[in-house]
Amino acid sequence: MNETLVTLVGNAATAVEFRDTATGGMARFRFAVTPRRWDRAKEAWADGHTSFYTVWAWRTLAANLTGSVAVGEPLVVHGRLKVREEEVEGQRRTFVDIEAVAVGHDLTRGTAAFRRVVRGEPGLTSRYGPAPVAAGADPWAVREAPERPGGEPVGEDGPAGGAEPSEEAPVRERTAARRRTVRQKGGAAPRKPDSDLVTA
Repeated sequence: MNETLVTLVGNAATAVEFRDTATGGMARFRFAVTPRRWDRAKEAWADGHTSFYTVWAWRTLAANLTGSVAVGEPLVVHGRLKVREEEVEGQRRTFVDIEAVAVGHDLTRGTAAFRRVVRGEPGLTSRYGPAPVAAGADPWAVREAPERPGGEPVGEDGPAGGAEPSEEAPVRERTAARRRTVRQKGGAAPRKPDSDLVTA
């Protein structure tokens, strides 16, 4: 299927309208694109004719738009171009829609802070923002790991640096020492320690 993909740079002309449907969330808003041209006669930049598009989004993108876009904000919209004709009050009118694939803020006009959406936290996509934090609490605080009586921190897998020692550790050490002794008896004689060597 042939599709026309376009990328538009402009401003949100209306607020985002969100609605739940049987197949998931749906959102739409009007998008204004105004080209800028250099007027040689006036030697200055001038605004051209403004074109309006209706941007449509579904499911996750629709929910994220609701909590991220406000009227007048500069945006970059990438999606599929759709042109349709309808009869309104006895007249045929042409409408241009964009089925959005991706929407983001235009960072040539300002800055933006990205917030990754975590499942189970619908407040991040709400137009009212996340739930308020209790007074005096630090929303960015990191929970510290508990400590053992000796002051050693405990992680998810036991004390830092490895797993918690068990009663089987001495048994494994004795078994390893016994194997070394057997190998020494069957091979070369063990090397004497330096303290037993006689020097001239």
